[in-house]
Amino acid sequence: MSRNMSRREIVKGGLVSMGLAAFALPVWAMPALAQGETVVPFLDFPANFNANPRAGSRFLDTRTIDNFITPADQYYTFQHFAQAMVDPATFKLRVAGMFSTPRDFSLADLKAMTPPLEQIVAYECGGNSPRNNAQGMVSNGRWRGIGLATLLKQCGVNSDAKEVAFYGADFEASDVTHGGRGAAIHIDKAYFARSLSIEHAMKPEPMLAWELNGAPLTVNQGAPLRLVVPGWYGVAQVKWVNHIQAQANRLVSRFMSRDYVTVRDRKVGDEVETVEYTVGPIQLKSVVSRVTKTGNAVKIMGFALTDLTPIKTIEVSIDGGPWQAATMDKQNTATSWKLFSYTWNGATPGEHTIVSRATDANGQVQPATADPTKKTIWENPEQMIRRVMIS
Repeated sequence: MSRNMSRREIVKGGLVSMGLAAFALPVWAMPALAQGETVVPFLDFPANFNANPRAGSRFLDTRTIDNFITPADQYYTFQHFAQAMVDPATFKLRVAGMFSTPRDFSLADLKAMTPPLEQIVAYECGGNSPRNNAQGMVSNGRWRGIGLATLLKQCGVNSDAKEVAFYGADFEASDVTHGGRGAAIHIDKAYFARSLSIEHAMKPEPMLAWELNGAPLTVNQGAPLRLVVPGWYGVAQVKWVNHIQAQANRLVSRFMSRDYVTVRDRKVGDEVETVEYTVGPIQLKSVVSRVTKTGNAVKIMGFALTDLTPIKTIEVSIDGGPWQAATMDKQNTATSWKLFSYTWNGATPGEHTIVSRATDANGQVQPATADPTKKTIWENPEQMIRRVMIS
């Protein structure tokens, strides 16, 4: 297939009827193009993208982003344990611990609570990066449910509570070392669990969601109920949530204190010490994800993510040249991803580099390179230089 063959030409040639199988591309991976518009290919995109995802996982082909909302059947999904199969008809959410009125809620009970909350929320996996499925662990959707603070207030969270822990129905067996010459305690069912501080849990954005894009959650997306924490990495978005616990102590679990922990070196006086912290809020980031050409005009598109700090500017640089202001999509919201575009006129044929950078309202600028003090794979906000071929 020609590098700049348009969707219109593909349809005319009858390739869609073949499912694009010969090119290892599903039909949905070729968004509709305007008359005369062609896709500019990335030279840095892995040929085996999404070739062997683990069971129940799916990554978004970011080259296909041409819509503000990610379709549910393309939404990225990932889990660490086997998927939990929960019957919505018998589902119960247990709210326990430091509440004046702890109780269980059915899905109907939750849906009857007011006011309902609908938000457009984007998040990425803490391990999303150029090296990991080409930034494909990201999506943006319309979530509907109930504000977490509404539920916590109704149950009367105790003023002495410090954290709210969220447990999913998914689990696996685990051995936890407890000292004593390496002895370990075996846990038959170590449930997936994450926590938020009371202060964050009571903010207006965290929610318990039962719908994505106007339809009930699928099993992949955590049906029948999941936690959605805008501005935080995917590991905080607990799926199949069925137990909420308010407590005075910090949650110590695999996904709070052992996995999804960022390790960095820091200089303290003349000494270098290693520090660890739990992966949480998203670091400021932007990515060029799609490039198309119409005549002599090249349209550069991408997305940006934040911890909910407003973005001041997104800029694009071509071939190491000056930074030029991109235009942000009018549909962007405080909790959504921030789509942007830039029109490059007069592009010459051949290979070029394109990169974007975001600056937030506090003046923080997306870093140009990876943090050399970071020793773990999590949290990768560095600029991604894309290589393209202009025909």
